Amino acid sequence: MRHSRPRHAFSLIELVIVLAILAVITAIAIPRFTRGAEGADDVGLQGDLSVLRNALEFYKLDHGSYPAQASITAQLTTQTDASGAAGTDFGPYLVSIPKLKVGANKGSNAIGTAAAAPPTVEVASVGWQYHEATGSIYATATGYFDK
Repeated sequence: MRHSRPRHAFSLIELVIVLAILAVITAIAIPRFTRGAEGADDVGLQGDLSVLRNALEFYKLDHGSYPAQASITAQLTTQTDASGAAGTDFGPYLVSIPKLKVGANKGSNAIGTAAAAPPTVEVASVGWQYHEATGSIYATATGYFDK
């Protein structure tokens, strides 16, 4: 009676099959991860716009009107009185103005004036465009004005 010794290694064919499977999985996974990273900025932008728009609405509920263009950052990020001046009655509505995540002005958290709602042109070095009459705020990036 012959006893066979247990095998301790993989054959070359088994290794080639495993490598082929890994190559197929990699070819499928890498493009999916890349697309996910590209869309992350868009999702972040939508989240920031939602936060900004909610802060503006809460400000309006407390004060009866939207913040003044000239002092919007201070009025949203510090405590204010009923008139919108520094005080202790309301706010702050935001810890800070979020930075723009897309476009040529990426990284800017400055708020500029929107001539129309929605705006149609980018304003240099401004992250957001605010239309005081309507309380609308938009990203200053071509292709994102209608978000």
